[in-house]
Amino acid sequence: MTASIRVEHISKKYRIFDSFQKRVWEFLSPFRKPYHHPFWALQDISFEVPQGQTFGIIGRNGSGKSTLLQIIAGVLQPTSGVVTLDGKVSALLELGAGFNPHFTGRDNVLINGVIQGLNREEMEARLPQIIEFSELGDFVDQPVWTYSSGMYVRLAFAAAIHVDADILIVDEALAVGDSRFQRKCYQKFEQFRDAGKTILLVTHDAGAVVSHCDQAILLDNGHLLDKGKPKDIANQYIEILSGAVPHKRLPAPIPEVASSPTEPAEFAHVGEKPIETPDAATPLLHFLNEAHTDDRCAQRKTYNSNEHRYGNQQAEIIDYLIVHDDDYDPASLSTHDEVDIYLKVLFHQAVRKPIYGLTIKRVDGVEVYGNNSLYEEISVQSPEPGTTLVFKISVKLSLTQNNYFMSLGIANQEEDLEIVPLDRRYDLVHLQVHQRNRCFGIVDFDANFREFHIL
Repeated sequence: MTASIRVEHISKKYRIFDSFQKRVWEFLSPFRKPYHHPFWALQDISFEVPQGQTFGIIGRNGSGKSTLLQIIAGVLQPTSGVVTLDGKVSALLELGAGFNPHFTGRDNVLINGVIQGLNREEMEARLPQIIEFSELGDFVDQPVWTYSSGMYVRLAFAAAIHVDADILIVDEALAVGDSRFQRKCYQKFEQFRDAGKTILLVTHDAGAVVSHCDQAILLDNGHLLDKGKPKDIANQYIEILSGAVPHKRLPAPIPEVASSPTEPAEFAHVGEKPIETPDAATPLLHFLNEAHTDDRCAQRKTYNSNEHRYGNQQAEIIDYLIVHDDDYDPASLSTHDEVDIYLKVLFHQAVRKPIYGLTIKRVDGVEVYGNNSLYEEISVQSPEPGTTLVFKISVKLSLTQNNYFMSLGIANQEEDLEIVPLDRRYDLVHLQVHQRNRCFGIVDFDANFREFHIL
């Protein structure tokens, strides 16, 4: 497959001076004595973007993403390395960069088109579409300095997106304006992608990478940490943000805590106080009273072996159980089913304020719901080492027919309010949801249609 973008061993070094005086000293030094210290924004970055693919670049602030895009777009020159582009490029880097505030919106659009390589006649032909997309109306003939920030970015995005190009470079520029205009931006982005164009997308949104990209890379401190499937890259990015380390079981297991079937363990119910376990000898009662230290999640029918797990292991989710009416661990559920999710957590160390949570994502990575005990302001215990605790979360699955993945997790809120992940198990549970009624979309609002009145 032909590569639209080829980045080969790109590095970028900046000279950092402690003061303006030292900059002058180095400039005037007859022996070229250095008075600076080098800062490498990028170091030996290499990757290829196949033609027609959407390629994601993700990383924290200061990781080198914008520097890399500016080099690819030709705004910056690398210290070393080569970038090869096959096709015309349109770059949405800093929206509105180069706009003259004293010129009208119309004049700025025409000038921007010339900068992008189009002549005046070509831009005049595109101008009606750009004005319509920006929704500026007659304001397009007013000086740009009179625009609100929303008007400014709408015009800048419209001008950039209506240039015919083979490669589109987008740097955090899709979420502009109000929510309605943001949707227009994403629709235009999707049209560009559907037309078989190559897209290079930089974002802090891990969900956007999973939803829109075919491949992705992860940058951190100027280094390329990994490249591959968007879901794998997004998971690593989330780990970096949380400061967590990959999951690793502690070598010395905690001794089992004695428990008697006649003395059932208590469990917390979201929104309620702890309640007693049922009297019947059900799989739920067995789950609640069975004390163990080994991880038994893989024994569940709904377990996803491709889960992604990380945390500092001060506590571990060692089992879970999903209950719907008299069905235990159901792999298939229906729209609007009410289910209870039980998490069995083993605490290896004392935890000040545990936070229990879940996230539900569609198979394409779109998050449809997430919540936790902190958001719900639920009072929870501070378990001691060796404690096994069961926490219960009840949800109503108002989801349309699809495959969904449920993530379960436990974190700790430190005294300085920092949230530290203890055990996060992304995509732990695989659920299939079937619809009883016909509708489309992500959620089922259970709409009621009826003829009301005839005049």
